Amino acid sequence: MQELNVTIPSIPSTSYPIQIACGTLCDLWDRLESKYPAHRKFVVTDANLVSAGHLNTLTKQQNIETFVIDPPGEISKHINTAIAIIEAMEKVFMGRDSVIVALGGGTVGDIAGFAAAIFKRGVKVVQIPTTTVSQADSSVGGKTGVDSTISKNAFGAFWQPDAVFIDVETLKTLDDTQYRAGLVESVKHALIADSDYFEFFEQNMPAVLSRDMDILEKIAFRNCSIKASVVAEDPTEKNKRRILNYGHTIGHAVESASNFDLLHGQAVAIGIIGATIIEKHLGMGDDTRTARISKVLEELGMELTIPKNINKDTLTDLIKRDKKAVNKWPKFVLLQDIGQALCTDGQWAHNVTQQAVDAALDQLY
Repeated sequence: MQELNVTIPSIPSTSYPIQIACGTLCDLWDRLESKYPAHRKFVVTDANLVSAGHLNTLTKQQNIETFVIDPPGEISKHINTAIAIIEAMEKVFMGRDSVIVALGGGTVGDIAGFAAAIFKRGVKVVQIPTTTVSQADSSVGGKTGVDSTISKNAFGAFWQPDAVFIDVETLKTLDDTQYRAGLVESVKHALIADSDYFEFFEQNMPAVLSRDMDILEKIAFRNCSIKASVVAEDPTEKNKRRILNYGHTIGHAVESASNFDLLHGQAVAIGIIGATIIEKHLGMGDDTRTARISKVLEELGMELTIPKNINKDTLTDLIKRDKKAVNKWPKFVLLQDIGQALCTDGQWAHNVTQQAVDAALDQLY
């Protein structure tokens, strides 16, 4: 087992452990009971986790108060699901002594974390991520939220988890498309913060794709180390934390415009290539860098063009509505080089004209 701590100096008393191991889900409930003896537990999961057997593995088939999100996935990531969770907790007399246990992927973690943030003005949440995207990114850092009918994560709050428990063995039950798409967030971490980590993907892709457990523990630890260091410096995304959005501005727009037919990682892969096009337009980067990035993403099975049925004007409208937009236009994260996000005058997100973004979108079709 490996462990690291997320410590946020700007928020007094905010520190929590991330534990990474293989095959520990079956023992985790006893640890939760020991860690929170005076708290009532409420599990939030989804139908996929029930079918895969992970809920029973965690709870040992005990009669634990549980809310099952069904249908699973982004289609249920809306305010009504958060309301349903809160009202389900009220019906069983949960109070301020509650701990919400989020068992699942990024969608489960986002919804459960948001519910924890707003239930009784805030209760503890423990994240148990079970997908490549959630183990790489969304379970750490305290971003929670749900979508509106117009854009992603329109409702949200920063609410740090009380603990994160990662069992990489849960990744065995993911279908191949979900597994590969989720790894795009790991590649993003490498691009913004660690060139050696990017080379690791270039050199070890067969082992990554075969779900070698030792490799997956290394990936989880490196991802969490990168994210923890960024979150510790900028917990509420005032500046540096924005680098975690590399490829996401175009990616989120593509994801929303597809009506979430595209998985998050599939859309972000397109957004990453869009970012490399913008970088070249601005005189940064070159074809060699883009080719290296494209090769890794293609080895993960990602399509790197925008589907023809997605309208460019729709994408532009969604970009204008991005949650980070000011005066109807967001700033963009760019790379100085593989393994290093660009920082100019102390700022980690940069002005990019709509003309440059339009040109990038044209090249992505």
